[in-house]
Amino acid sequence: MTHPFLDLAPLSAARFASIEDRVARLLDTRQDVVIMQGEALLPLEGAIRGTAGPGTTALNVITGPYGQTFGDWLRDCGATVIDLAVPFHTAVTAAQIREAFAEHPGIDFVSLVHAEAATGNTNPVAEIGEVVREHGALFYLDAVASIGAEPVLPDAWGVDLCVIGAQKAMGGPAGVSAVSVSERAWARMAANPRAPRRSYLSLLDWKERWVDGGRKALLHAPAQLEMLALEACVERIEAERPETVMARHASAAAATRAGAVALGGGLEPYVRDAAEAAPVATTLRTPSGVAASELVARALASDPALPLAAGGGALAKEMIRVNHYGGDATVGVVQGCLAALGAALAEKGLDVDLEGARRAVEGVWR
Repeated sequence: MTHPFLDLAPLSAARFASIEDRVARLLDTRQDVVIMQGEALLPLEGAIRGTAGPGTTALNVITGPYGQTFGDWLRDCGATVIDLAVPFHTAVTAAQIREAFAEHPGIDFVSLVHAEAATGNTNPVAEIGEVVREHGALFYLDAVASIGAEPVLPDAWGVDLCVIGAQKAMGGPAGVSAVSVSERAWARMAANPRAPRRSYLSLLDWKERWVDGGRKALLHAPAQLEMLALEACVERIEAERPETVMARHASAAAATRAGAVALGGGLEPYVRDAAEAAPVATTLRTPSGVAASELVARALASDPALPLAAGGGALAKEMIRVNHYGGDATVGVVQGCLAALGAALAEKGLDVDLEGARRAVEGVWR
């Protein structure tokens, strides 16, 4: 008995290369794109370990938990790390990046997260890229959450290492990711004696055995299901049109924000400035004395499929995430999340306006 998930023909090198080309078109990049056979943490770590070492002075921007992780990896590589941390309810600015360069002119590497799904903010990469280019530093960007939800343009923004994943706004699985690599980044890796070699983390292995070989022979048997799923994600975005997909995510974010304000009950946007709020997820601050994790548990009791989560770590006390990405970037999902949160707040004895929230969401979506 055949099975569509199990009895697949081998994935050829040509098919693998064609999927890379489609990802490159999605990013509007002429850089080399390498698809990695794992969740996005694989290329995120591989790109840092390939390009950073004891001679690196890195400006590591922290607007959420992933920035903290990148700093740990950079230090582990022997780099000198300057952390630029901003409150999680805001975004970093190009002016702050410029000030960091003025204080530390030796910076030659900048690491940044584009959209922080965990904290709900998004950073102005185009403006930051201009500053980074002026100083000639290598620019590393985590665009895992933002790809599909907002523009991601490594060439136009001067990004040397741009990592994406399929599991957020692209609406796919977590087991496949990709990175676009500039010539400058390849040169930095080639000159780095500590760059991983003969390792799953090694981008140089892909460069020398795959890219430089004309993409004729794969390094190992590809993860077929994940590769085909990534291809399907790109096909779906192409069919809907990228600008339409991004507009849908922007509408979901704006509607969630407006609906939460209209709902009341002490719920308010966690990211204070709407211009700094990510289109991939909206974070909300709970009223004083109401634990976010408890409120989310009550809301999910009515519908476990809702894309609601409490913040991680200490943020579980005060932050709720509405993860309106991929297939969940719809008016129905936004309405369902706010209705469930409103009911949970009402159970706590707080005054909420469910009808007002519904009207606010519909008004924004139209």
